[in-house]
Amino acid sequence: MPSNKSVSDAPITQFINCRILRDHKLQRDDLWVREGKILNPEKLFFDEQGYADERVDCEGSIIAPGFIDVQINGGHGVDFSQASDDAGSGVSFVAQKILEHGVTSFCPTLVTSPADVYHKVLPQVKVHDGGRHGAGVLGLHLEGPFISVEKKGAHPEQFLRTFRSGAGSLDDLMEAYGSLDNVAMVTLAPELSGSQSAVRELCRRGVAVSLGHSVANLSQAEDAVRSGASFITHLFNAMLPFHHRDPGIVGLLTSDQVPAGRTVYYGMIADGIHTNPAALRLVLVTDAIAAMGLPPGRHTLGQQVIEIQGLHAYVAGTKTLSGSIATMDECVRHFKQASGCSVEEALEAASLHPAQLLGVSHKKGNLDYGSDADLTLLDDGLNVRATYISGEEVWRKGS
Repeated sequence: MPSNKSVSDAPITQFINCRILRDHKLQRDDLWVREGKILNPEKLFFDEQGYADERVDCEGSIIAPGFIDVQINGGHGVDFSQASDDAGSGVSFVAQKILEHGVTSFCPTLVTSPADVYHKVLPQVKVHDGGRHGAGVLGLHLEGPFISVEKKGAHPEQFLRTFRSGAGSLDDLMEAYGSLDNVAMVTLAPELSGSQSAVRELCRRGVAVSLGHSVANLSQAEDAVRSGASFITHLFNAMLPFHHRDPGIVGLLTSDQVPAGRTVYYGMIADGIHTNPAALRLVLVTDAIAAMGLPPGRHTLGQQVIEIQGLHAYVAGTKTLSGSIATMDECVRHFKQASGCSVEEALEAASLHPAQLLGVSHKKGNLDYGSDADLTLLDDGLNVRATYISGEEVWRKGS
């Protein structure tokens, strides 16, 4: 008598009536999940009717990999760059809130801060998986303090640092941050003396390096990429504009000096980018600050007071942009509308590309067999209907 059970006793969930983002295109197929992983149905042992312990009718939804935000400064009144005895609870609060935007993993981001802030906050923010409690933390993104005075943007000048040893040593990094244990990415300016050594040291420790808040020329940017840098923080903002004689960091998009097999990704808050081949390396970020999800008014970004005027966030009393109040699902929709890109390209910019940047695409950012079942269910307008982490529903619209 044939058995309708698989070789594992773990329950199987089958998502039906859906379009799955797989191999860069939407496919009408079912999605099978067991033990928090995406399952290859061809390897299942089931009877001729098929077997699943639970079926989820997606009602025609798109199923995309869960969104990954690699640059988010806070939200809903929480500023990650504020020293606190309970910084972890603030991160957890934001982690729960961003589930409704389809975000299943993120990198809490700290802007340039005094050393005592880093030393106090960093040990409190642990890398952990997501679940009903909120999106998972892939590690911290430290944006500064090793950045350019000329392109500091909203970062307070009095806390900027250089590599005092002139060699970008581990001592410089540890003096500033206190620890690199929970750090996923560091943004720095590659023209600073000693920066190339710092890039190599960070990459050796598994920390992704991003270039930003910089007046680097193209040669300096290319040197940083050869040393291991793989990302550009908010492309076009807080860096030299493209110039035909020296395109600066922006020139990395078309540089022929990037080592073979190395991909340089770039982050952007999507509010008007035109489609071009470089979009294949685009990583959508929110760069959201504490004001995300709150009414207009005065808020903080680290040591700065920020004013919200409409959709813009400015350093109080200036027209210096300082992050955004965008959510990740808004960025996906804006990117598609402004660029005319495909649905698949818009979704991969918020999932596959950030996973590739952080070196976690073997388990996140895609719906390949064996990957984590972190899922975002969306309607045709790319509005989030539901969010799943490890195959478990953690948020649903209207619930």
